[in-house]
Amino acid sequence: MKRLLKKAIKPFMPSYQVVTTSYQVIPGKPITKQLSTHSFEKGASKEAKAFYGKVISSDFTKKLAPVEVQLRVAGITIKKAQYGPFQSFDKKKIA
Repeated sequence: MKRLLKKAIKPFMPSYQVVTTSYQVIPGKPITKQLSTHSFEKGASKEAKAFYGKVISSDFTKKLAPVEVQLRVAGITIKKAQYGPFQSFDKKKIA
């Protein structure tokens, strides 16, 4: 009975995504960005939060700066981490 109820509810649960945006800064040229998205199935909140935690705590992510990591639920960002100088970016120069 419990399995049947989970199957009936699952299509209505939100989907999860971990989006990593890495920026490449070369003096004299426009700033370029590269998006990397890892999608999870509907209702997989535990897996998505665990993956987000692994990405945030990784030394590779911190060395890759400037990087922005977002945890999204149904397209809405609920958690966000930034590594690097984001305040000094000119948003108009991002290609």
